[in-house]
Amino acid sequence: MNTIAARHAAVTAAPFDGEPSDAELDAIELEMPAILADVILLDAQIMTIDRTPSELDHQRIRRARRRVLAARRDLANRTAPASGATVSGGAA
Repeated sequence: MNTIAARHAAVTAAPFDGEPSDAELDAIELEMPAILADVILLDAQIMTIDRTPSELDHQRIRRARRRVLAARRDLANRTAPASGATVSGGAA
């Protein structure tokens, strides 16, 4: 049986060391409030899977959804293009 291998080093990808880069860690830290808000929403939804949700459960889920929307809005505003750039599709 013949083995297939790359003939040039440029074709072969660099070995993966298993650790995230500094840029990846910074991106994760930037997104962490949105990630945590999603986790809180999932926890609230999971609590009601095997039972009928009470009014308190509905309030908890609504509050968690608002947190998710606020965190995503803040993240989108933080990563928005510079003020001189134009963005199509936005409300006037």
